[in-house]
Amino acid sequence: MPESNGDERPTTSPRGRHTGGFATRAVHAGERAPKPDFTPTVTPIHPASSFFYDDTETLDAVFANERSGYVYTRYGNPTIRALETAVASLEGTADAVAYSSGMAAIHAAILLDVRAGDRVVAARDVYGATYAILTKLFANLGVETVFVDITDLDAVRQTVERVRPSLVCCETVSNPLLRVADIPALAGIAHASGARLMVDNTFATPYLVRPASHGADTVVHSGTKYLGGHGDATAGLIAADAERCLALREQAKLTGPTLGPFEAWLTLRGIKTLPLRVARQSESAARVARWLAGHPDVEAVYYPGLADLGPAAAIFERPAHGGMVSFDLRGAGREQVFRFMAALDLCMPATTLGDVYSLVLYPAMSSHRALTSEQRAGIGIGDGLVRLSVGIEDVEDITADLDAAMAVGLGRSGAPTATHDSPLASRL
Repeated sequence: MPESNGDERPTTSPRGRHTGGFATRAVHAGERAPKPDFTPTVTPIHPASSFFYDDTETLDAVFANERSGYVYTRYGNPTIRALETAVASLEGTADAVAYSSGMAAIHAAILLDVRAGDRVVAARDVYGATYAILTKLFANLGVETVFVDITDLDAVRQTVERVRPSLVCCETVSNPLLRVADIPALAGIAHASGARLMVDNTFATPYLVRPASHGADTVVHSGTKYLGGHGDATAGLIAADAERCLALREQAKLTGPTLGPFEAWLTLRGIKTLPLRVARQSESAARVARWLAGHPDVEAVYYPGLADLGPAAAIFERPAHGGMVSFDLRGAGREQVFRFMAALDLCMPATTLGDVYSLVLYPAMSSHRALTSEQRAGIGIGDGLVRLSVGIEDVEDITADLDAAMAVGLGRSGAPTATHDSPLASRL
């Protein structure tokens, strides 16, 4: 009897159980197994770009939003949905929508509430890319933005009453000067004039602040930062009520800012340790800020725990203020800051934050590069400003690395001379 070459064409069993020729089996064998009677302990990664059902009527109902389900990953995906559910739960909102990056989320959140001819009132020290998208992309679409010191509530109120914006934008903790917004007061001002309030909660995370509980209509995250926490995924999230999230999903179907399932899974995995990481980073950042405040090479330290926050202090759910610290190197400019960054050994000069690693950034070069030197100076970002994202390493190792790098950057020689007894340091 001749030996089989595997190309015979036996009959085909019901869908998912093909026993056809070799090429057919190579494509289909192992796929579409029977529905399991078990539940995995970890959310599976669903990389499929499309989904089908046992009958076309069900598929049609999902397309029509008459029933829940998945048909195409640009419309929705089970792994991405698991991430959205987690973020909504942590932020205390009815729903959340995931995006391919934090800026994709910022773009979608602004686009939801503005049309040509509308105005936006925004914090003058918002993240540089947010500033750029408002003054370039949305300005080209006929949307005017007025910037204001978001911590000066009288100025905000007067500006909102005069401008009558459709949207007010701020950050819970601003990037990079770490100013804290009085979200309840801002929500009251915005809503009294018929505007919505969008809050970027990336720096604070829902572990420390939940803006929606204080009146924010839209809460935005760069999931790349603290939510993911490991520097291995780029993502964005918007948390809001069900109606707004439905509108955001319909918007996303057209614009396609889709987060990949792998990135969604990595971000979801990172969230599992969010409270542990942020608690550690907050504690360490407070210690580093105190150390910096007593260092002779540091002219000023920006950290919420060192400032009198006034009523804004009430937005924090815990006695912690996050893992970000900014500081001015005394008498430094671009050249000295570059030498400082090049001399770092443990802390990495990387353009991100919120990782388990300690990360140092020069705002004038990166996050606020889109602004002119005059614009940066106008909001308090000097040429010697350095932003530090404190990781989970030992604090003594972080401060030793900073001290050694400052000696190189500023041309100091001799043993470390930092102290903890300055008036600024004593406030922590």
